[in-house]
Amino acid sequence: MASPFKPAGTAIPSAPRNSASLVSSFFRRPGPLYLSAAILRLIFLLYGLWQDTNSPVKYTDIDYLVFTDAAHFVSRGHSPYERETYRYTPILAWLLLPTAQTIGTPLLDAALFNSGKVLFAAADLVAGWLLERVLARDMDAATARKYAAIWLLNPMVATISTRGSSEGLLGVLVMALLSAVMARRTTLAGLLLGFGVHFKIYPFIYAPAIVWWMDRERMGSPQQPNKQHTPLLSKLFAFITRARLQLAITSLAIFLVLNLWMYTLYGPSFLNHTYLHHVTRIDHRHNFSPYNTQLYLASASSSSSGPGLQIESAAFLPQLLLSCVLIPLAMAQKDLPSAMLAQTFAFVTFNKVCTSQYFLWYMVLLPLYLPRSSFLADKRIGVTALVLWVAAQGLWLQQGYELEFLGRSSFLPGLWLASLGFFLVNCWILGVIIGDVGTQPKAVAS
Repeated sequence: MASPFKPAGTAIPSAPRNSASLVSSFFRRPGPLYLSAAILRLIFLLYGLWQDTNSPVKYTDIDYLVFTDAAHFVSRGHSPYERETYRYTPILAWLLLPTAQTIGTPLLDAALFNSGKVLFAAADLVAGWLLERVLARDMDAATARKYAAIWLLNPMVATISTRGSSEGLLGVLVMALLSAVMARRTTLAGLLLGFGVHFKIYPFIYAPAIVWWMDRERMGSPQQPNKQHTPLLSKLFAFITRARLQLAITSLAIFLVLNLWMYTLYGPSFLNHTYLHHVTRIDHRHNFSPYNTQLYLASASSSSSGPGLQIESAAFLPQLLLSCVLIPLAMAQKDLPSAMLAQTFAFVTFNKVCTSQYFLWYMVLLPLYLPRSSFLADKRIGVTALVLWVAAQGLWLQQGYELEFLGRSSFLPGLWLASLGFFLVNCWILGVIIGDVGTQPKAVAS
């Protein structure tokens, strides 16, 4: 019988509906998403083994060789800092101790050596699960999984982790920290913040935003009675709450305990390589930053070790002012997850060393901002941002390939202009993020 709403013989389109139904069914349950994310990483792992065996250009990242060499030293009772360029907490080397073991069977030895990559890939999945939990506070579970898929099914994320970068572990720590803060679990948040800063310095930028977010209204703290203090003292007493003190004391305590423990084990080498090195580091290889060329010149000049303030030290000033002061004050009380995204984006963009691994620091927070973003509300802005971000990277990589693989000096003007172009694209994207949150009212405490 013909439909009363359509003329007889008119075909009812079903393909779009079927496609939408297929996508909806994929996200209805967690199994298909996480299984797909695991298979994606397994494919990259197996391909990496093949490429390492058959190609002069290796799939495994040089950082992974640094990690595993440090684990090798630790397994023999030595310091991980005996491995040149190891700039991380000893805990990372401890986690990778299985990579230093050998059984005598080539297949099993290869599996043990690559077990660190499996750990990092698994951390991606855990970070995605925590991301889904945070998203599910404001939307249904299926929609939360759709946004979490931006991280879980992202080929760039999967590639970086399976090449042997440890950034997936940072994704777990950051998302666990945000989840604890949003759940008002202050002690747990303090423990995670202290451990995260020990593990990798940059999470310290989140402390100002979290502290600013934890006002009395949101944390349910009683208002202190007015004891006729001066206006300045009244504001100070109003700012100091039990939750803020608890977070500060807990995070500082765990940070100091871990550092004292590592200093006891490895002495000044721990402080020099894990922390102090980053103040004066002049890494220029694979560096997207506009400081790239200046760092190259500094590394080649004997004057870089002379007295006086060098640019590699002063470069922190605009970076820290933006990510630790201005963005938290402007955004944290309106939208904490988006503020953390903007902080991280600014920190990476203005950092004197900017490599592709650092992009994962803000990519894990991106799905929390996108639902209310201009990038999705106006597809033109979203497509333009994506195209410019990818194109600017591609231009830089082309110049970097000429320099590092073909041996052509492309520093000026090619590489510097490409770095500057990528920096400007990132500044525009950061401006959109800040503008989106700036138009929102302060979030109501739940």
